[in-house]
Amino acid sequence: MRREYTRPIRLKNLYIGGNNHIYIQSMCNIRTSKTDEVIAQIKALEAEGCEIIRVSVLDIDDAKAIKTIVENINIPLVADIHFDPRLAIESIKSGANAIRLNPGNIRNESDIKEIVELCKEYRIPIRIGVNGGSLPNRQIPTPEAMIEAATYHISILEKYDFHNIVLSLKSSDIDIATEAYRLASEKWDYPLHVGITEAGTLFSGTIKSSIGIARILDLGIGNTIRVSLTDDPIYEIRAAKEILNNLKLIKNVAILTSCPTCGRTQYNMIPIAQEIEAFLHKLKSNIHVAVMGCVVNGPGEARTADIGVAGGHGEALLFKHGEPIRKIKEEDIIPELEAEILKMIEQKKNEEE
Repeated sequence: MRREYTRPIRLKNLYIGGNNHIYIQSMCNIRTSKTDEVIAQIKALEAEGCEIIRVSVLDIDDAKAIKTIVENINIPLVADIHFDPRLAIESIKSGANAIRLNPGNIRNESDIKEIVELCKEYRIPIRIGVNGGSLPNRQIPTPEAMIEAATYHISILEKYDFHNIVLSLKSSDIDIATEAYRLASEKWDYPLHVGITEAGTLFSGTIKSSIGIARILDLGIGNTIRVSLTDDPIYEIRAAKEILNNLKLIKNVAILTSCPTCGRTQYNMIPIAQEIEAFLHKLKSNIHVAVMGCVVNGPGEARTADIGVAGGHGEALLFKHGEPIRKIKEEDIIPELEAEILKMIEQKKNEEE
């Protein structure tokens, strides 16, 4: 079932499913009971574009800390529960906006029933998070085994008339994950949270996640995504935005075009491109910026962008909408280009109003 026809599930102030919007998720990597640090990290992630955050619940202290956290953040919070159903109960009572349960380690029906009844009372959804690395009975991860695990858990929830469900079927193997999600989309109308789990470090994990998530999203399925990286979760948000932007599935995200550099480059372009990229990540605009190295492709690329620079010897030529404006000294490129970008965004806003 395509993403826009899935069952809409309310998560705090968001609706997952029933539309073509794909929400970006991440997960805190700080112990949840360290509330001040967790709140600061969530706010930093939100500033980058994170729309849903998940936190681990290892013990009762973590579960109780959720109350303070949700009171001090804006985006919905999902409590990640493993092994101990009592932690789910405490997290719900503490104000979690959703619960994630793993069918591989919470399988007792009476425990699940208690969680379901409380989720009904608090009107919050359950994400059934199937993971290829923790299937019931240590099954070998296959798409069929993952569907079997999801089926068992969903059948219990549906037995107690609970349909406020989001489903994920993550694997570290791209082929297994893609097929599991495809099968799930044909079997249920529940919205799907998509990701390639244990994808790897910033370098390898970004590549692997980009390939896997893009393959799944290209099937027309998937309502939320997380890029799982062994690094600062800030990079998960940046990677997710790039994936969605290149698939034309997100708006108000800046585009940076930059060349790989070569022997013709006559100014220190790489750190300039990196700093401009970091600057653009903070902006909610569909502005297209080009940072180019030389006169071969530079002017052409800069002309197709809203604004850009093409390098020369210790300087760069500034372009706006294809027209050359002025030369900028190398040491002034970053501040002047950032100022011109902000000016152009403000101009765009005024024209739209």
